[in-house]
Amino acid sequence: MTGRYPLPNAWLFSDERIAAGIAELAASLPPGSGIVLRHDSLPSGARWRLLRRVMCTARVRGLTVLLAGQPSTARRWGAHGVHLRQRDAKLAGQAHRLGLLLTMPVHDAREARRAKRAGAHGVFISPLHSTRSHPGAPALGCAIWLRLARVSGAQPIALGGMTPTRARALNRASGLTRSWAAIDAWENAATKRRKRQKRNAVPI
Repeated sequence: MTGRYPLPNAWLFSDERIAAGIAELAASLPPGSGIVLRHDSLPSGARWRLLRRVMCTARVRGLTVLLAGQPSTARRWGAHGVHLRQRDAKLAGQAHRLGLLLTMPVHDAREARRAKRAGAHGVFISPLHSTRSHPGAPALGCAIWLRLARVSGAQPIALGGMTPTRARALNRASGLTRSWAAIDAWENAATKRRKRQKRNAVPI
């Protein structure tokens, strides 16, 4: 248990470029997974309504939902926690006072140290592998990823080109259980599931 909530081992990072809707993907996640809801370009009202839809699914499937942005907004809208971007690290104290689960992104040693000072419960360290989300960005690789995990002092969550197979490989390489997060892996799984259901549908 970390803070008020356990940190899930598998996470969905929402992204406005994915074809499948975030609510649809949330409904297909394994029970007990986590979601980081971003969708920053949405107007406030639309973003709040999207979060409410996701939270309805979360209650049924036991999901943990973090809202990227301000701790006060995450608390007011009923999210389990906040995903605090590096530029907003100064708001970490507010997140702790509100009793929110707190995660932060980490891409290098400076950000890892900042996350440690902020008392983050979890850190999304990326990109472990090359990823469509950050085209051209150099992958960290396992050795650097593990070093950043140690510096951060928080539960490390691997992000960037992650799949269940790569998550298992990271676990074997590190000798420890590691959490992972993805965007494309969940969408690809949902696409395959829809195709399979379509093939198995019985014509009337």
